[in-house]
Amino acid sequence: MNTTAWRRMFGELVGTFLLVMVAAGGPMMNARFDGSVGRVAAVVAPGLMVMAIILGMGKVSGAHLNPAVTLAFWMRRDFPLHRVPGYVIAQCAGGLLAALVLQAVIGVSAAQGGTYPGAGVSAWGVVAIEALLTFGLVGVILGTASGAQNVGVIGALGVGGYIALAGLWASPMSGASMNPVRSLAPDLVGADWTCWWAYIVGPMLGAVFAVGVAWMLRGAGGGRSGSLAAQGALHPLITKPEKD
Repeated sequence: MNTTAWRRMFGELVGTFLLVMVAAGGPMMNARFDGSVGRVAAVVAPGLMVMAIILGMGKVSGAHLNPAVTLAFWMRRDFPLHRVPGYVIAQCAGGLLAALVLQAVIGVSAAQGGTYPGAGVSAWGVVAIEALLTFGLVGVILGTASGAQNVGVIGALGVGGYIALAGLWASPMSGASMNPVRSLAPDLVGADWTCWWAYIVGPMLGAVFAVGVAWMLRGAGGGRSGSLAAQGALHPLITKPEKD
């Protein structure tokens, strides 16, 4: 594997580690220190962290931080299939490492930082809301990466802002995960598998729907801007004609 490939994967590992550190760490701190981190802070913090990661490391790996985003970029032909497994493995490793570190440092079960259905919400309700939220998230990501609307690093504001806003209105229902790794890493470390499958199915369905809408709005992907946004800038200059 060449140097740039290792750097991309390491960037995904570090970025996902930081995301899960904040997203799961907020609720865990709240449990450890008796309500010290409120719901608003807990859902806004991941959005701010994603914004910072995109600004700081987006040029290295594309800052996917989420298997649903990697799937969407591949379906849009902006990301090669042979890199998908490495990215997903790196994201899972980063999330698990964060959950392990949080549990060791804070001293409460990582399950306290997981995402679970709200009172009276079924597993299929979680699938529905997570699909809806991820549809919007991936739509924003694909839109700000497209040739017609590419806004460079300012796209970080749109993505981070969307994550915060989605959490503010939808977190009582499902935790507003939108990311299988963010949900499953605390589940695995904390050994709490409540409704775990819904946090895979929902985001993946949402990503697929978002790709379909992107095709209807902007046509086929695979253009230079989308590929650069998805893959980072470590690879040789992409010379494919602009399509999206």
